[in-house]
Amino acid sequence: MVTGKWISVILLLQLCNAGSGFCGKVLVWPCDMSHWLNIKIILEKLTERGHEVTVLVSPNSFIIDYSKPSTLNFEVIPMPQDGEAAANILNDFLDLAANVMPTLSRWQAARKMQEYIFQLTGYFKIMCESVVYNQSIMKKLRDTNYHVMVIDPVVPCGELIAELLQVPFVHTLRFFMGGTVEKYCGKLPAPPSYVPAVMGGLPDRMTFLERVNNMMLSIFFDFWLQPYDSHFWDRFYSEALGRPTTLCETMGKAEIWLMRTYWDFEFPRPYLPNFEFVGGLHCKPAKPLPKEMEEFVQSSGEHGVVVFSLGSMVKNLTEEKANLIASALAQIPQKVLWRYKGKKPTTLGANTQLYDWIPQNDLLGHPKAKAFITHGGTNGIYEAIYHGVPMVGVPMFADQPDNIAHMKAKGAAVEVNINTMTSADLLNALKTVINEPSYKENAMRLSRIHHDQPVKPLDRAVFWIEFVMRHKGAKHLRPAAHNLTWFQYHSLDVIGFLLACVATAIFLVTKCCLFSCRKFGKTGKKKKRE
Repeated sequence: MVTGKWISVILLLQLCNAGSGFCGKVLVWPCDMSHWLNIKIILEKLTERGHEVTVLVSPNSFIIDYSKPSTLNFEVIPMPQDGEAAANILNDFLDLAANVMPTLSRWQAARKMQEYIFQLTGYFKIMCESVVYNQSIMKKLRDTNYHVMVIDPVVPCGELIAELLQVPFVHTLRFFMGGTVEKYCGKLPAPPSYVPAVMGGLPDRMTFLERVNNMMLSIFFDFWLQPYDSHFWDRFYSEALGRPTTLCETMGKAEIWLMRTYWDFEFPRPYLPNFEFVGGLHCKPAKPLPKEMEEFVQSSGEHGVVVFSLGSMVKNLTEEKANLIASALAQIPQKVLWRYKGKKPTTLGANTQLYDWIPQNDLLGHPKAKAFITHGGTNGIYEAIYHGVPMVGVPMFADQPDNIAHMKAKGAAVEVNINTMTSADLLNALKTVINEPSYKENAMRLSRIHHDQPVKPLDRAVFWIEFVMRHKGAKHLRPAAHNLTWFQYHSLDVIGFLLACVATAIFLVTKCCLFSCRKFGKTGKKKKRE
């Protein structure tokens, strides 16, 4: 008699054979918060295809809930569970994101973000040491014989673990701190003449002054802004591996870089064959709304609804700011669904409902969705692109100003400054994206581009991870730039050699001319005497 257990085994084997060609073992080094929501989609798809996925997770995680039943296996890193310290880290970040960063210029905001990340170095070091210097956990990982690691490089150490285990690895990211990781560790070309510096908030078609600004930003990010405490991590990686190396060199060994954008979002630019753009992989068709929410949406009539969310990071606003926003929302004919956990604003209109949580994707996919007020997180922007909804951007920190700048350049968004805006500013921005047809048309154009792909972004991400597993890497896609020094990469040695050749030729020609002139002069004088 065949038991249910054996039936499961047979079905799993059939899935392995029919789906990906084999069942592999995947080790994951994730980043918490919204990054986890994105990578989790990929991991769950891998498990559906029969792969065994293990996630290395900190016991102090914020939204990675390893206690719930899941198709993923969680390996909790044996480190001190200091809930108070973790809460302080989160609270500091929330304060930085909601109250500090919006008041600073882009230059100052980038420096402030760098300072915060440097403050986390000690925490990241403990987490890293708890894995690489823990003999029992490293032995367990080696004995499992993983086929690939999937790493979010925002948190250092994943690539070090992969190097120690001698496992090929895949990066997944939007960008990190000025784009220097992709540019220098991944060798991604970025001509400043038309590739805007990440976090600069500039378009690709720049005026002369914008190109000047872009060049200055590029130099600033290249030489003054470091995404990590490089000196510390270079030394740490060298000690752990027992040979001289750097963090960037180790990161650069990624077989594939899965970028969480696509050409519906990105400006055209050169990229490498081991960079794959998979933006919007989490997007999906809208599901029916809860009954009460659907009734509220339907009550909007022909005016439709506005969806408002500043993401999971910003839970509260100041009372003054909340009243300012509520006052603007009260003046539009649309109904508004606002994700907000703070004190109810006194100026809240009858057309606005507050929710602790909203099914954002389902609301944006509703036929009555007219506009989306967003902080500019990549996940939310892609849901708006997917469903063709124009946006009002209220960016705060990190990639958010850059994301909204992309949408503005493509004609699908209007930006307001959360620090200086008035009720009139927000009201006018909403009226613009709702009443001017070009914003809806542009949003729908981006949506059509997004949907018109030969392979869905999620399937493409899974394919490349499985590709690395099948071929034990993707070295044939790796550019030779990784084997060059910085002066060889920029051909400075060749330019120097050619300049030396030209200078030598000029010197020899000059000498020959002078010699000929002297000889001719002496001959002439001799003839005159005769």
